[in-house]
Amino acid sequence: MRKKIWGLGLVVSGLLLVVGLSGCAGKSEEPLKSVKVKLGSIKAEVPSTGVVEPRSRLEIKPPLSGRIDEVLVREGDSVKKGDILAWMSSSDRAAILDAARAKGADEVSKWEDVYKRTPVVAPLNGFIIQRAVEPGQSVTINDPILVMADYLIVKAQVDETDIGRISKGQVVNIELDAYQGESIDGRVEHIAFESKTINNVTIYQVDVLPGRVPGFFRAGMSATVNFILSEKNDIPVLPLNVVKKVGERSYVFVLKEGKAQPLQITTGLENTLNVQVTGGLGVGDEVVVPTIPMIEQLNKRFQRTRGPTNPLQRRQSD
Repeated sequence: MRKKIWGLGLVVSGLLLVVGLSGCAGKSEEPLKSVKVKLGSIKAEVPSTGVVEPRSRLEIKPPLSGRIDEVLVREGDSVKKGDILAWMSSSDRAAILDAARAKGADEVSKWEDVYKRTPVVAPLNGFIIQRAVEPGQSVTINDPILVMADYLIVKAQVDETDIGRISKGQVVNIELDAYQGESIDGRVEHIAFESKTINNVTIYQVDVLPGRVPGFFRAGMSATVNFILSEKNDIPVLPLNVVKKVGERSYVFVLKEGKAQPLQITTGLENTLNVQVTGGLGVGDEVVVPTIPMIEQLNKRFQRTRGPTNPLQRRQSD
């Protein structure tokens, strides 16, 4: 009787163990995810950062020391070469007029007519980016009273590893950090001939000329600059994370007889999100999102196929 009970207990325990292992195995196997080859667009870019700065920044200083009588412009005003930006009195004229005011309006009018005030003239076409003085303020010939710019551009910093892919006239996309979503097209105007070292990184300054300068552009604003290398539309694409490169070859995983098998394909243009499929698959074909075991198996398979490259290793294996 005891032997029967003992045998029955072993059978029940065995069944429970099998059921338990089956349950664990079922939980560990997650369903494979898949994606299809679709028609899409790819824009290959070289990303960089930059700062909005005037192409030509000019500080306007008074022609003589004295006192500012009137300022005719404000920040943001457009001016032309030869426009009068401000009126000022020399130190002598200011002193004479101050003394005349003690004698009455007629005396002031007399000296204002005899001793003319001095204009401050715009030296070029552009706009005012800084107004540094107000009427009544005393200035010297070394004090900037206004700052002008001819045009706002973006000065980008490009790593030396990418500078070879940048060329004059290349199309660029600009987006200000303060106005995300506002995309502005531009072109490369100039590439510096001399590098700079910033945080132990060698960079080259690239001047980017916007196709238009929106009203919200301000000198000193930070910008993201994307240099367009190539762009293709209506092409077969896959997400970059489903294509695995081993050496110079590209692989995806497809289901064959219920199992994920690697398939070599050819690829073209790519960016950080998608890759162009140029051969091995067509629009509508389905591929499996690779798991870590799949990738490890692919790497091992490639190593076996490649074999040893050292002649000594061949002799040892033989």
